[in-house]
Amino acid sequence: MRYLTAGESHGKALVGIIDGYPSGVPVDIDFINKELARRQKGTGRGGRMAIESDEVEIISGIRKSYSIGSPISFLIHNKDWVNWKDIMNISQDGSCENKEKILLNPRPGHADLTGFLKYRFNNIRDVIERSSARETAARVCVGGFAKIALNLFGIKIYSYVTRIGPVSFEDKIKLEKETVKKIEESAVRCPDEKISNKMEKEILKSKAHGDSLGGKFKVIAVGAPPGLGSYSQWDMRLYSRIAAAFMSIPAIKAVDIGNGFSSASVSGRNFHDEIYYDEKNGFYRKTNRAGGIEGGMTNGGNIVVGAVMKPIPTTRKGLGTVNIQTKKAGVSLKERADICAVPAASVVGEAVLSIEILNAMQEKFGKDNIDEILENYTSYKKYIKNIEKL
Repeated sequence: MRYLTAGESHGKALVGIIDGYPSGVPVDIDFINKELARRQKGTGRGGRMAIESDEVEIISGIRKSYSIGSPISFLIHNKDWVNWKDIMNISQDGSCENKEKILLNPRPGHADLTGFLKYRFNNIRDVIERSSARETAARVCVGGFAKIALNLFGIKIYSYVTRIGPVSFEDKIKLEKETVKKIEESAVRCPDEKISNKMEKEILKSKAHGDSLGGKFKVIAVGAPPGLGSYSQWDMRLYSRIAAAFMSIPAIKAVDIGNGFSSASVSGRNFHDEIYYDEKNGFYRKTNRAGGIEGGMTNGGNIVVGAVMKPIPTTRKGLGTVNIQTKKAGVSLKERADICAVPAASVVGEAVLSIEILNAMQEKFGKDNIDEILENYTSYKKYIKNIEKL
């Protein structure tokens, strides 16, 4: 499965095209809309989320609630576009030039200056509209389609926040029903109520200071079989593809698989997950420091991905910069923006991990029709079980 997105932050709509999605999948549009709503939640989100209420409009590829194997195309309309019609005018009548505030003070840490230079613009508006994290709504939609397919294989994707600014949550969790409920009810997607409250206070403090905050989150896939991905080529190693997918999320600066960040400080005997066997569980491990991936392939354990998100570059107080036109020192632009988007980024992380796992499933078990893929998957599980009995 591959996909493309298009659209601009304040344009008419975001657009997505999914190619290679298997036929015969029962597509629940309400589920996809709920995924879009999850991305919009969280303490620290900006005023834009009070305007938008994202819903997907399917244009093609679905008939009577089932995928038909042809490209799926969809729209997510931007309600805020009505307030930006003149600025976002695509005609050549010049009306937008009369009303548009020319933006010339690029934000440090954003695509503004480099995009302006790369594409030879005269205004950074043409950069920020596409480089905006608003694009991730389309990817959450694509991830929703991936999740629906993965659910048929019993594969579930979860996420939670482990740090916002100076406040961290380091406890290990079990993804039980009650824990997942606490995560979804938390305004910062943290399962610990006391730490959630501390995180929220830090966000509000940052808002009062005209600043922004970053943090960390984890995404976990439960139920993936061993053998997804491959060691045969660098670009087929699953952890390289997962890392690339996470690094493509705006503001993500680092990614680890399992205990990757801490692996440099421990010995091999204290890091690697020793292998055990019994008749009930087959091959298994008591630990999962590898994060479910060894040699570029899934090993049957939970896939655990951690990501670090930097503070958002747009701040109310602004940052020191240089005016592109006058070359004089100034303050970066201060458009409406989030104070902290770590909880939302964790939902985007679920989407991109879902997409990569579905791709790997299709590579191994087929891609055309979901029943055929399920048949091949069931056969593979029988093979694994028979191997374990030898």
